[in-house]
Amino acid sequence: MRLHMRLALSLCLLGAARLGAQNTQPSFENDQVIIDAPHPGVDVPGSTHKMHDHKLNRVMVYLHPGGEVLHYADGHTVDLKWQANDVKWSPASGYHYSVIPPELDPRVWKAPAFTGPMGVDIGIKKPGDPGKTAIDPLDATKVDPEDYKLEFENAQVRVIRVRMAPRRMVPMHEHLLNRVVVYFTDLNERQTSPDGKIVIARQKAGEFSWGGPVKHKAENLKDTPFEAVVVELKN
Repeated sequence: MRLHMRLALSLCLLGAARLGAQNTQPSFENDQVIIDAPHPGVDVPGSTHKMHDHKLNRVMVYLHPGGEVLHYADGHTVDLKWQANDVKWSPASGYHYSVIPPELDPRVWKAPAFTGPMGVDIGIKKPGDPGKTAIDPLDATKVDPEDYKLEFENAQVRVIRVRMAPRRMVPMHEHLLNRVVVYFTDLNERQTSPDGKIVIARQKAGEFSWGGPVKHKAENLKDTPFEAVVVELKN
């Protein structure tokens, strides 16, 4: 059973100073992942998080460019920068606070493109299970390597970037694992199962969905390209 969550998420690591906060969206959590949903809003250069740690390894999906400097309790710092649609692995870390670099132009944070979520923060709750595999002859990266490309993989997750041309049809393929899909563009897709059942899937850019194992064909019904990232859970 697929659960489509239409959530506007702001990354929990992106600042404590929030301007123009909206309604709080609920968090999504199950036995495999936890996705935080703090107050949507706008971070400004110089805003600072209080001291905190991250006990879970995480997949960070960034929807807009940005950066921050992490100041750890032992005195070392880490300078992070990312571009729109970057996806990064973030290991569990010790106590630190973060500062949005003041050199970032404040106009960036107030631009119309930033009215939505900053990104999606996916915490991985359990160790990887060696018995869980994502690969079979119908794996999307084998069936359609032009559109499905491996971004990175480790013991807990396999992360795939999907880029489909306008009106593109992907042949029958299979997802063996539970997964989180984060949408960089709007989705309007016809999905056809082996028994001929058709589902029209729609999502907005910046949203995510939770899905279980499935086998289907997929067709991009839009006249524009579709892009998303799929986080398959090996735990």
